[in-house]
This record gives sequence, C-alpha cells and structure tokens, in this order.
Amino acid sequence: MNMSIRERRTILCLVLVLFCMTASAASAGADPAAGTSQQAAEAVAEAVPGTGDTAAGTTQQVVEEFASAMFIERDFQKATANFDATMTSVMPPEKCRAIVESLESKCGNWKGFIGTRTETRKPFTAIFVSCQFEKTILDMKTVCNVQNQITGLWFLPGTSPEPYTPPGYVRQEAFFEEEVVTGTGTWRLPGTLSVPEGKGPFPAVVLVHGSGPQDRDETLGPNKPFRDLAWGLASSGIAVLRYEKRTRALPGQCKALIGSLTVKEETVDDACAAVEFLMARPCIKKNSIYVLGHSLGAVVIPRIARSGSGIAGTGIAGFISMAGTARPLEDVILDQFTYISSLDGEISEEEQQYLDAVKTQVLKVKDPDLSTDVPAAELPLGVPPAYWLDLREYDPAAEAARISQPIFFLQGERDYQATTEDFDLWKKGISSRPNAEFKLYPGLNHLFMPGEGPCTPQEYQKAGHVARIVIKDIAGWILKQENR
Repeated sequence: MNMSIRERRTILCLVLVLFCMTASAASAGADPAAGTSQQAAEAVAEAVPGTGDTAAGTTQQVVEEFASAMFIERDFQKATANFDATMTSVMPPEKCRAIVESLESKCGNWKGFIGTRTETRKPFTAIFVSCQFEKTILDMKTVCNVQNQITGLWFLPGTSPEPYTPPGYVRQEAFFEEEVVTGTGTWRLPGTLSVPEGKGPFPAVVLVHGSGPQDRDETLGPNKPFRDLAWGLASSGIAVLRYEKRTRALPGQCKALIGSLTVKEETVDDACAAVEFLMARPCIKKNSIYVLGHSLGAVVIPRIARSGSGIAGTGIAGFISMAGTARPLEDVILDQFTYISSLDGEISEEEQQYLDAVKTQVLKVKDPDLSTDVPAAELPLGVPPAYWLDLREYDPAAEAARISQPIFFLQGERDYQATTEDFDLWKKGISSRPNAEFKLYPGLNHLFMPGEGPCTPQEYQKAGHVARIVIKDIAGWILKQENR
C-alpha cells in the first residue's frame, strides 16, 4: 500500500493524523522567513486572503501561533492550545514534540518558513505553511473548523512553483477534456474525463489513487503521474477518468467516519462508482472499462473486482496493477522506515528508538486481541484500529487469483515502497492465471519515473514524467485485450 501515499506520505510526512481532511492545489509564494515569531506571523498572514473577514483573521492567528509554537518556541503545550477534541486526544504535547523530532531526524534541522497558501472548503479552512528543512521542503497543512480550532494536521511534500509541462509522448490535439462529477449523494467527487478525438465509443481507464488525501493528478511535489497517464493514454486512443479522492474533496463527511474508516470507504466504493459513471457515457464502450490502481489502488484491486461484480458484470474488462504491495501494510511501514533510516549508512540511536516504537505499534496490529477499543495513537501512523482489523485477513495476491478478468502487473525495479519482493509475491500468488502478465522496469521508481542509484524521498521533489515505455505498454496491453 502507497505507503504510497501512506507509502510516499508516511516517509516524507512521518505522521498521518486524521487522514480524512482536504489538500490544496493552489499555491502562493512568500519571501524566506528567518526564525522569529513576527516572521512566522508575516509568513502565515500571506496565506489568508485580504478580505478583512474576522473569521479568516482569527484562523490566521491560530495557525500563526501554532507554527511559532511548533518550530520557533518549541512550546508543545502551547501548540495544542487550539486543538479540537479529536486532535487533543490523538496529539498530546509529547506527540507534537515527537513529530518535530522525527521530521528533523529525517529531513535535517528546520530552517524557516518560506511560503504560504490557503484553501477554504466550508466549513473548513486549510492553511499551508511551507517549511524549509536542511534536506527538503515540507508543507505543514493545518485545517481549522468554523470555531477556529485546529482539526487536522499533516506534513506533506512541498508543492512546486513550477508549472506542469506535458511529456513528449502527449499529443494534446489528439484528445479533449471534460470536467465531470462521479458518485452520488454524499460522495459526489469532481473529476476530469480525457476523451480521444474522433468517432467512439472508446475503451476507458479509471485511475485509482494511493493512500492519503490525493488529488486527481496524484500530485507529489512537481510530479503529476496520473495526469501523465491520462494524457498519454488519451493520446493513444483510450479515454481516462481521474477524480479527487474523497479524503481530499469531502473532509467533513470523512471525518465523521474516522473511527470506522476502511479501504472500502477510502478507495473501493469510489472506484466502483467511477466505473458506473463511465458505463453511462455514450462515448465509452460499455464492456471495455479497465481499472488501473497505483500503490494502495493496486492493493485493493481484488476488492474492487469483488465489489464491482454487482455493478458491472461485463463493465470491468480488466485490471492494471502499478506498484502494489502484497505484504501486510504494517510490515511495509516498518520496512520503509528502516530503509529510509539506513540510507546514510547507519542508524542513529534516535532513529533506532523511533524504529523500536514503530515495531511496538506493528506488534499491536498483529496482536490477536486487537479491538476497536485500542487507541489509534498506539497503532502505526495513528490510524484507528478498524482500518487495521479490516486488512488483517486480506491477502491481495491470493484474492487476485480469484479474479476472472485479465490483469497486467507493473513494477519499478528502484521502488522502495512497493518492492520486487511484492512483485514476486504477486507472481507466486497467481502463477496459474493464463491471463495475468507481469513486467519489471529497470531504473524506475514508485512513480514509474527514471532515476539512478538507491531511490530516496527527495527524488520525488525532482520534476519528471511517467516513462514513455510504461504508457506504451499499458496502451498496448489494453488494445490487445480489445482485439481478442
């Protein structure tokens, strides 16, 4: 699973608290700030539109005080002063301290605030403060409710001011795009449908994200792998639907589920709704809809197949699995923390203490006595027990063997989040399947972008694109299924 976005986000963010809030696609720059409360105030102030609105001003003040307390004053009791009840329970002062210490152990010392931006989705306001560390930039996303209490917190990979530049394999004249809404009732999600020019109907692909509050492009730093996939495949005559993940688009509704959320609510239900949406579109071939899952989206493909059988017996024509883990999620998390801690050739005493704490949390997940009464703070990433209990008996590779549709498995050889060990487990689990294909890509990372040497989290902050060969192989595989 993304520690993809619990893969990617876990390593870069180190903490995932209330993973059901919104994320921002807007950006704004600010002059670098040094290290005073006044400079923190000035940096954060730029995040709030100059409307003179009293509520906005109060939100600004709350975030200003929180940012200053966390990184300048290191007063973690003060940092929690404006938390709502849920945040107070899951993030006591000592956990705030642990967050800062963990961030600095992985990213180097905090250097200052360098930019801000904001997004309001009533009843919540999200303020992003870009934090410069020695090794990287992270965005501290603080979400406030209408009472101006802090109700959510993440540290996300820093957003890039660089505009997206399409890769060379994209032919923008070969397709057009339409803004759409998928799902029904409470779970209506905005999305984009890329449709090839010419006479349809066309085969189509639904893109299913990794973990965390992902946008429709699966944006990570300057990279937008889902836009690469959508535009690349649409250039090859295949329609593509991508949509905002509900944990990003619908924070209020998701927060209400925080204690009972599983991968079904996080990912599976919306993927099935997206298939239903495409089946109703005249430009799409009804029996030629493919589901492409990346990271967590790949892990839950068997569940999408099982849930989707009721909505579209002939609608889902096949599945594409990109960088899915086949090991238990808690083991993946521990392995990735260990990998990152070892990149400099040694594990410090502080890092070992942190790894020991994660091991204790992993053992709690594996404990037969785990129940919904166990506090989320005692489990990996602060994720509530219902999520772990739901995955306890889930073996993705074994479940994939029961899928009747063809499956194409893709894996980057340099990927440290979903590894070649996972790739081999998928192959072993469904070796008897005649309609399963596998391809390992030398030199590619978790985003299927090229690089050299051991992959690091910092690599995701370099602009790149999904490799041309990956687009070609996916398009070729789909067209091969269409011609059978």
